[in-house]
Amino acid sequence: MPVVDGLTRVQDAAAIREAAQWLVRLHSGQAGDSDWAACARWRAAHPAHEQAWQKAERLSAQFGAVPPALGVAVLTRPYPSGNRRAVLRTLAALGVVAPAAWMGWQFAPWQGWTADYATATGERRDVTLADASRITLNTGSAVDVAFSGTLRLLRLRRGEIYVRTAPDSTAGPRRPFVVETPQGRLQALGTRFTVRLLEGEGNAPPATALTVLEHRVQVAPLGGTAPAIVRAGQGVQFTAAQIGPVRAPAVDTSGAEGAPGWTQGVLYADGLRLDAFLAELSRYRPGVIRCAPEVAALRISGAFQLGDTDYVLAMLRETLPVQVVLRTRWWVAVAPADRM
Repeated sequence: MPVVDGLTRVQDAAAIREAAQWLVRLHSGQAGDSDWAACARWRAAHPAHEQAWQKAERLSAQFGAVPPALGVAVLTRPYPSGNRRAVLRTLAALGVVAPAAWMGWQFAPWQGWTADYATATGERRDVTLADASRITLNTGSAVDVAFSGTLRLLRLRRGEIYVRTAPDSTAGPRRPFVVETPQGRLQALGTRFTVRLLEGEGNAPPATALTVLEHRVQVAPLGGTAPAIVRAGQGVQFTAAQIGPVRAPAVDTSGAEGAPGWTQGVLYADGLRLDAFLAELSRYRPGVIRCAPEVAALRISGAFQLGDTDYVLAMLRETLPVQVVLRTRWWVAVAPADRM
């Protein structure tokens, strides 16, 4: 092998490793503005860096997230297009992933890699289950399906799902339809509903948010709190320890057959605060959207197509006194229009 070719391959491999490290770092939940700026400088420093980053970005879009213990290993090896579990078990068997890291990773936010069904950022997916029930996965979501002779069980690992249950057609006793989250269980009582996992902010613990669109759902937290029945037009948030107050949330049912608007790729806002709007929009766009405190309380209304978040951000400049600064594709800042 010529020396020049060998050197190029070494440099490319090093760039791929660095890109993987950047991807893991930026999606760790701990990255700040300085990290995003440093990554942008690294990408601009050499064409090989940008090429490696694009490869990392493509993999991130396919799998939805990159676990710290697996990022470098997967990015630097050929990967099959089939079963995610087979990929990761193979890596573990080869010693690429330490057993402790493998076990710990199974309960981390990167679980979309091994889920039965998963979506990447900005993606939606419709699934018809074996009993004819249907689920729609929202952006960045992951769910397992575990049907048995006595139970129809979904395990929501990440994100949000919209569920339309079907009657159990199997012979024998009726099998309950249950959605399990890290905070508890929700049993459908012939219904349509959404379930969303919420990350804890500040001192607040992680929670599950339920919105019932039709009939009823029984909520049972893991901590043993007495179950509660949530009815159509109601919503509730609960942690592993307790159930919050049952409310009548502002439910967007602009989708087909009264489904949430996001199932049709639409984000609906009716006098929503700008910071809350941008937080919701950021679920459908890789990277970070920062909202300056000076404009956070501005109100926005309308129906926005989630398939083109660049256009949505551009529309903000036309309708509000703000400027939108795209420092990189992954880093957006929304600030007052008069701030330079």
